[in-house]
Amino acid sequence: MRAKLMLPALAGLLVLAGCDFEDLGGLERYHEDFHYAYPLKTGGRLTVEGFNGSVEVSTWDQETVDISGTKYARSQADAGDLRIDIDHTPDAVSVRAVCPSMRHGNYGVRFAIKVPRTAVLDHLTTSNGAIRTSDGSGPARLKTSNGHIEVQHLKGGLYAESSNAPIEITDNDGSVEAHSSNGHIRIEGLRGSLEATTSNSSIHAILVKAVDSVRVQSSNGNIDLTLPPGAQCAVRAHTSNSGITLHMPGEVNARLTASTSNGSISSDFEMRMRGEFSKHYLEGTLGNGGPAIDLSTSNGSIRVLR
Repeated sequence: MRAKLMLPALAGLLVLAGCDFEDLGGLERYHEDFHYAYPLKTGGRLTVEGFNGSVEVSTWDQETVDISGTKYARSQADAGDLRIDIDHTPDAVSVRAVCPSMRHGNYGVRFAIKVPRTAVLDHLTTSNGAIRTSDGSGPARLKTSNGHIEVQHLKGGLYAESSNAPIEITDNDGSVEAHSSNGHIRIEGLRGSLEATTSNSSIHAILVKAVDSVRVQSSNGNIDLTLPPGAQCAVRAHTSNSGITLHMPGEVNARLTASTSNGSISSDFEMRMRGEFSKHYLEGTLGNGGPAIDLSTSNGSIRVLR
């Protein structure tokens, strides 16, 4: 049977002076800690919905979801009025922070959650706080505003979205779609396709296994891509006012188009030229030809390296 609980926090209230509560500054705050635990089967799903605070999820070797955290507000009454709603079955657990209705002021919740090692991180959302995960499985959807997203060792697809903060992904076994504004995107050890966009910042990605496609776009930020050896995938990389560097180790068979304005183009590869060729435009065939590689920028240089 499915059970929905609206549980009070377990720990007492303390007055905090000068604590750094991410978005609420150093004013005096009240906070209240909570802790719950429920069974969750192997492969079970986790959903978290928070606000004004971070969400951190890690894994352990127990078939239990362990939920700890802190509610904070301007007064003892306000902290007590914040609810943590938990909807749970052995197959799925949903955690939701609920702000008091018709109430204005600064509230927030931090979550620190442990899940079984193979749990699916179904949907993690918050605002004005970071999302951090270690291990776990996808497909996963992570979304925050004004907060950093950091993902390590995820098995499965990932969608990550933030604003005004970076996205950093390490050792992901599955396709990634990442979108940020005013924050860099850094991906290392990706085994899957990539789609990434940002503005006013850079994109850096290292792919280590054959993929279907790579599509990245930035404005006013550098793009640096490394493909796995012998990659046979379509690549599209566009930016403005910055440079593009593409590393392609091993044998390469592709159709390359590169264009820039007020910048240069250089390549380590011998090419059979097609169409026009100039300092700012290059079109040709690498090896036996193959998927399209499309690189373009304005006011930046393009380098194609082995």
